Amino acid sequence: MNTYVKEFLHRGMLFGGFGPVIVGIVYYILSLTLTEFYLTGGEVLLAIVSTYLLAFLQAGASVFHQVEHWSVAKSLFFHFATLYLSYSLCYVVNQWIPFAWEVLLIFTGCFAAGYFLIFFIVVLSIRSVQRRLNRKLQ
Repeated sequence: MNTYVKEFLHRGMLFGGFGPVIVGIVYYILSLTLTEFYLTGGEVLLAIVSTYLLAFLQAGASVFHQVEHWSVAKSLFFHFATLYLSYSLCYVVNQWIPFAWEVLLIFTGCFAAGYFLIFFIVVLSIRSVQRRLNRKLQ
């Protein structure tokens, strides 16, 4: 099996459990703040399974940035596409956002803006550390 596939699966299995924990915390907070909050067993099961898969895919997708023979653009595309599809499908399947083109368009815009904002912050941080280390080496 390919080293990157093994690493994808390893990371996914390590961090996939955080999804259901987070959804449990969110549902608990909602139960404290909303007077008539209730869920069916099916809704809880769907939320647990889908957020596990979401966290699994999100953690595993981080391996795309480590594929050495891929360009930055290619790894960024696959990482973005994996996260976008995972989040949008999870949100629609759980009915956290409605399946309406207008809503999906707004979600896509917000997701892309957030993703690339975080990407550029990471790039700027790495460049800053790189400059500091280069100064120390000189």
